[in-house]
Amino acid sequence: MNQLLEHEIERWWPRLSIDAKHRLLAHLEDPETLIDAETAVEIEELVGAPVADRLTPAERTFIRTQIEAVD
Repeated sequence: MNQLLEHEIERWWPRLSIDAKHRLLAHLEDPETLIDAETAVEIEELVGAPVADRLTPAERTFIRTQIEAVD
């Protein structure tokens, strides 16, 4: 697993395309779901390095916090 992905989600998530975000959100609750190739390429371009094949629990938690409504 590439640790860069885990440590850099704060950098790539806000810059990820809406389509890529929707692809990740569609399977966010399934820890066994692989990051699709198109999304992986986009993330790799943003971080400048290869990425893991699936999100870590910490990354899934981070994404959940980013999509919660703010009161």
